[in-house]
Amino acid sequence: MIQVIILRDKDRKEKGIEISGHAGYAEYGQDIICSAVSVLALNMANSVEQFTDDHFEGSVSEDGGQFSFLFPDSMSPESQLLMKSLILGLTNIRDEYGAEYINFRFREV
Repeated sequence: MIQVIILRDKDRKEKGIEISGHAGYAEYGQDIICSAVSVLALNMANSVEQFTDDHFEGSVSEDGGQFSFLFPDSMSPESQLLMKSLILGLTNIRDEYGAEYINFRFREV
């Protein structure tokens, strides 16, 4: 199962995300859910880097299926929109394929 932890500040504003695990929908290398999650996460990170000047901290590990991304400082409206878009895409995948493949939690940072 893919674990998604949405990182929020005290005002419940999204500040980052942590994604780990594998969906287990299909065999390794053939899992369309893992592929979709990876594409959404990496596209969001690349878009923030390309289209904003916002400072962020991020890391990726293919072995454990881990992705983390955090805005430690303030965020531009563009980065806020990109974060919301990522969360929307992940939510749509969960709604389409089922909560047994993607689980969401929230943590205050």
